[in-house]
Amino acid sequence: MRMALREAEKAAADGEVPTGCVIVEPKILEPEHDGHPAVYDEDPLVARILGRAHNQTEQLTDATAHAEMLAMSQAFAAKGDWRLKNARLYVTKEPCPMCAGGIVLARLETVVWGVSDPKRGGGTEFNIFAHPGINHHPEVRTGVLEVESLAVLQDFFRNRRT
Repeated sequence: MRMALREAEKAAADGEVPTGCVIVEPKILEPEHDGHPAVYDEDPLVARILGRAHNQTEQLTDATAHAEMLAMSQAFAAKGDWRLKNARLYVTKEPCPMCAGGIVLARLETVVWGVSDPKRGGGTEFNIFAHPGINHHPEVRTGVLEVESLAVLQDFFRNRRT
C-alpha cells in the first residue's frame, strides 16, 4: 500500500487526482497439481509486482486512464493473460464503478483500499464487488493506510482551491 501511496503522490505532482495503484501476485510455493490449488507465500516482500500506476486522465486526455485501469493493463501484459487470478490490487482510494467492473472482469483475488468514496465508490455505493448477479466476488479490505491516503487527497484539493 505504501507503493500505491507513492504513486498517488506522483499523480498529485502531475496535477492529477492523487490515486495510486499497485497490483501484486504472491510468490508460488507449490503450483496447482492433481486438482489441488496452488500454495502461495503470503509474505508481501516476496510478491511479484505486476503493475503500478497513478491517475493520468489529464495527461493522456483519457477518461478511462484511472490508476487501477492502467495498472491492470500492465498486469495483463506481465502475466500474458487477462485473468489476474490470485493477484491483489492495492489502491489509495476506493475504485469507481468503471474500475470495480474491470477488477471483477479481471478476476482479481483481493482489492485493498485506503479511503472509501461515499459518492462514487464502486464497492460501497454501487455494491459491484458483492452484487449477486456478478460471477466473481473479490475479497475486499478497506481502511488500509486510510489516514495517509486521505491526507494526500485533502492536500491536493486544498492546494487546488488556493
